[in-house]
Amino acid sequence: MNPHSVTRIAYHYLDTGRGDPLVLLHGFTGSSATWDEVVPHFMQRFRVIRIDLPGHGRTPAPVGPTRGALPSVAADIAALLRHLNAAPAHLLGYSMGARLALGIAVLHPDVVRSLILESGSPGLATETERAARRAHDEALATRIERLGIEAFVDEWEQLPLWASQQQLPDYVRQRMRAERLRNSPSGLAASLRSMGTGAQPSFWDALPHLTIPTLAITGALDEKFTAIARQMCARCPAMTHQIIEGAGHAPHLERPLEFARCVFGFAAC
Repeated sequence: MNPHSVTRIAYHYLDTGRGDPLVLLHGFTGSSATWDEVVPHFMQRFRVIRIDLPGHGRTPAPVGPTRGALPSVAADIAALLRHLNAAPAHLLGYSMGARLALGIAVLHPDVVRSLILESGSPGLATETERAARRAHDEALATRIERLGIEAFVDEWEQLPLWASQQQLPDYVRQRMRAERLRNSPSGLAASLRSMGTGAQPSFWDALPHLTIPTLAITGALDEKFTAIARQMCARCPAMTHQIIEGAGHAPHLERPLEFARCVFGFAAC
């Protein structure tokens, strides 16, 4: 059976290595290439499955907001893992991918063995917050479509969220920029509209009921998401939190060896 026959979208994925399945879900503007720095470490122990999320990399943008909504994508990923005989899997998500990973764990817990959330959140708690964020994301989506990919990436890379990445070697930053530029304006805009933080359901109330072993990882320089991780841990007895010094929003990129050790120590137990 072709994997595309069990999902609503034709997902592109890479399946390499041997061992327990470790599924990697990237963030907004990324792709499966996001994980290139850490995959060699993971393949020492795991079967690594990297998935391009809708509107990113080689996975097409969804047709309509419902098909690309987080619950729908979560169902797709769960179906894909079952099809690949990769369930239950260790599930690792970064930023947008962390929100999706948490959604999969809440909605399809049978496919998740453990959960690792890098710079993630459960969404926004109130409808007022979600409505404001949807309006912000719609404005950004429209701007991406108007500017085109290169001008948008120029702006995106100047956000304070990425300030700590100025410490990275030039070749890493160039590779990251090339990865972003391979995405299309229509794909990124569709992702914002269907899977943005304001579009997804809130999972705050689900945290106390989550029994899957969960690790939140944040960079010490990313004060916002470190605070969110602490709030999640206070609500979720199954969750622990590890902070990586010297890293911002993307510890897997900024401190790949330390990040890999965190993941390996948690998921290999």
